[in-house]
Amino acid sequence: MRDKQRKGNSKLVYSSYLGIDAGGTLVKFAFYHKGILTFHKIPSAHMSAAAAWITEQFSGAQLCVTGGKSKLLQSYLGREMQEMVEFEATCSGAAYLLKEQGTNESSYVLTNVGTGTSIHFVQGEEHSRVGGTGVGGGTLMGLSYLLTGHSDYRQIMSLSREGDRANIDLKVSHIYEGAEPPIPGELTASNFGRVLQGSDSSRDADKLACVVGLVGETVTTMSVLAAGKCGVATVVYIGSSFVDNDLLREIVLRYTVLRGAQPIVLANGEFSGAIGALRSVYRES
Repeated sequence: MRDKQRKGNSKLVYSSYLGIDAGGTLVKFAFYHKGILTFHKIPSAHMSAAAAWITEQFSGAQLCVTGGKSKLLQSYLGREMQEMVEFEATCSGAAYLLKEQGTNESSYVLTNVGTGTSIHFVQGEEHSRVGGTGVGGGTLMGLSYLLTGHSDYRQIMSLSREGDRANIDLKVSHIYEGAEPPIPGELTASNFGRVLQGSDSSRDADKLACVVGLVGETVTTMSVLAAGKCGVATVVYIGSSFVDNDLLREIVLRYTVLRGAQPIVLANGEFSGAIGALRSVYRES
């Protein structure tokens, strides 16, 4: 039976298997209950709460953990558990989601936009890391706070959708004003490049839209270049930075096509690491 997917918010029912991705910003969980793939997450800053949640909901379950804060979580739990290399877990989980969402891609670049960004080349069962950048969700939150003083994620996302990047970013069309540019005019010539040309905007919404644009275009450019180097046309994007972030999703999709590649933004892709960890211990009944 094809698995259905949902996010868990209320009290969850005990499961015999749990996949955990203990990342720099969030601890993410994946488990099955009655054939339904269920997700849950707790901020990594509340690691003791995450450990208490596991103890309450999954006492006696088989656990597998991945992510940079795996050891820290285990220290809070006071027990060892199976560990999985983060890149292997992420690629495994993304491949599972691709199949479940009806995509038959077997060779692609996988870009994980979390706190930072990691880029992998996936070919069948094989995968290798081909690059990455410190620009990611952490950049988005940090620059947003420095420029506007806003630190609430949902507020930043809401305001960014109201912003006009043309007030701050320098586009190719701005440079070739009145002439036909040799490359698409909508491409960004310089992020924040109009600030010193007398077009500075004091609107927080404009600044936040430009921050999202900077992050989106940076990770997209690196991803498309990686795809070209690896000889593939598809870039699969995952990561918590896409959660409730329609503007980032739109920028990545449009910019990837503009740069000549085919984009896929996976639904629930931020849980790929947890899903990969789960699948390593889960056994069909």
